[in-house]
Amino acid sequence: MTTDSDSDLTPADDTIHEDRLWRDDGWTARVIKNEDDDGWAVEMIQAGEAEPALVGPWTMGRDKKNPKPLDAGAFRTLVKTASEVLRRHEQQRHAMLHKNVAIDVNGEQISVALEIVPDEDDPYADLKAFDAFGAQLAHVRVSPAFKLTKASAERWAENDFAKPN
Repeated sequence: MTTDSDSDLTPADDTIHEDRLWRDDGWTARVIKNEDDDGWAVEMIQAGEAEPALVGPWTMGRDKKNPKPLDAGAFRTLVKTASEVLRRHEQQRHAMLHKNVAIDVNGEQISVALEIVPDEDDPYADLKAFDAFGAQLAHVRVSPAFKLTKASAERWAENDFAKPN
């Protein structure tokens, strides 16, 4: 149940809709002077982040001196584009930290996975083997620099899943 006093606990509405600054829906679009030339750029910053998710050129206004004002349509497009950039970065990071190969051991299909844990103090990786039903056959901790390839997975299996050197 919501009471009037509950609304006092919510943060103030920080929506801004100005020509060079829009803040809405967890995003801030800011039109800035382009350092590389005489034009303008727009940066998109997600709430809570220090760095922009996207920086790109921005259109000049009719006077060919000042930037075109931000509007709702442009802001929606910028949010969509910046969100896509973040999604691609996350997919790339996931692909760098999670590798999988399939090998054949004595006629059985084995899946070998490497999951890198990029801890600042003690980075490591988990090397795991699974049977065709998903049951874990082996698990060892390895260096985050371990290169998982079909050949390295086959060598690991041939050595009875002993920790690789």
